[in-house]
Amino acid sequence: MKNPIFLLLLVILLTSCSTVLFTGRKQLQLLPASEMNAMALESYGTFLKENKLSTNAKDVALLNKVGNKIKIAVEKYLMQQGQQKIIEGYNWEFNLIESPTVNAWAMPGGKIVFYTGIMDVCKDETGIAVVMSHEIAHIIASHGNERMSQGLLTQLGGLGLSIALKEKPQETQNLFLGAYGVTTQLAVTLPYSRTHEYEADKIGLIFMAMAGYNPEAGIDFWVRMDAQSKGQASPEFLSTHPTHKNRIQAMKDFLPEAKTYAKK
Repeated sequence: MKNPIFLLLLVILLTSCSTVLFTGRKQLQLLPASEMNAMALESYGTFLKENKLSTNAKDVALLNKVGNKIKIAVEKYLMQQGQQKIIEGYNWEFNLIESPTVNAWAMPGGKIVFYTGIMDVCKDETGIAVVMSHEIAHIIASHGNERMSQGLLTQLGGLGLSIALKEKPQETQNLFLGAYGVTTQLAVTLPYSRTHEYEADKIGLIFMAMAGYNPEAGIDFWVRMDAQSKGQASPEFLSTHPTHKNRIQAMKDFLPEAKTYAKK
């Protein structure tokens, strides 16, 4: 007789697969978007209370300008494709946090954070659009849901989100934050994260083109990131992100397709 737990997991895997928009890749999504949005709203609010918002009015205004421009383009496209359910319940926010960290991240519900440390690398409005499009691509592609689903299966024994929050609240919270890049998490998510990064790079270039930005700026941004790292980036097999040179080449290869979305 086959193991009933194995059969249950098999049923879950077969019935919980979805397809990533634009790339067609199959992914595991165990969690309802409404639950992810609610958890994101709470986590995002807590994060903002515990971190200092930037008082640089110029940068804050530019961040919101770019964010709203890309948001409008993405919403328009999803509506045209009958895929507006992806962003159902979204209440977009774009916040700049005072920190030298060269990073940005996004949560479901349209919650985006940039750290001031990445603004110099962005350099200008188009550079901000590169990072903004990439982060919005992560949430539109439901990468966090996929990573969270993997974590619930492998780290928390397949518990549902509501049960996990009740029985293992801290572990579940850490898993959620790790799924969205708010904390560093290797182990289970390592094999998938580079796939997500390449995917978000490609979809991000599409979103840039839709919003009227030149997607070639994505390559310029990563050239600057590569120069800033001064060759100190971790080898790709030890990192959850692709090497700068590898992602630059992948973006160059994808540029012709991304540009076809410029008038859509």
